[in-house]
Amino acid sequence: MTATGSRRKSRELAMQMLFQADIGKQTPDEVRHTFWEAREEIESDTRGFAEDLFRVASVREEEIDQLIESHSAHWRLTRMPAVDRNVLRSAVAEMLGFPGTPVPIIINEALEIARRYSAPESINFLNGVLDAIARDRTKSKGSPPSLAVD
Repeated sequence: MTATGSRRKSRELAMQMLFQADIGKQTPDEVRHTFWEAREEIESDTRGFAEDLFRVASVREEEIDQLIESHSAHWRLTRMPAVDRNVLRSAVAEMLGFPGTPVPIIINEALEIARRYSAPESINFLNGVLDAIARDRTKSKGSPPSLAVD
C-alpha cells in the first residue's frame, strides 16, 4: 500500500472507530479493544495513525463537536446522519491534532471517505462545514484562508 493509500485507510479506520463509539455508546477503550480484534492484518503504521486520529477526536470531543455545530448552519449533531457526523469529527480532529497536514488534503480525504460511506447529497454539506471550520481557524491564526475542495 502506498503512503497516500495508507493514510486514507487510517482516516477511514478512525472514522469507523468514531462511528462505533457513537452508535454503540462505547468508551474509547472499549472501541480499541473490540475494533482491532477483527483487523489483525492492518499494518502498524496504518493502525498507528488511525489510533492517533481517534485519540485526538476522543480527547477533544467537546471542542470538535462545538466547532462542527457552530459551523453547520441550523444543524445539531444529533440530527446529522451518523456517518456524516463522524467523518466531520475525524477531519476536524486531524485539523486540530496534525496542523502540519495541509487542510485541503484533510478536506479532500474526508470527502473521498464520505463518497464511499455516506449519501451523495452529503458531500456538499460536509465540504461546506469543513471549509467553514478551516477558514475560521486560519482567520484566527492570521494565515490565508484555505479553499473548499471541488
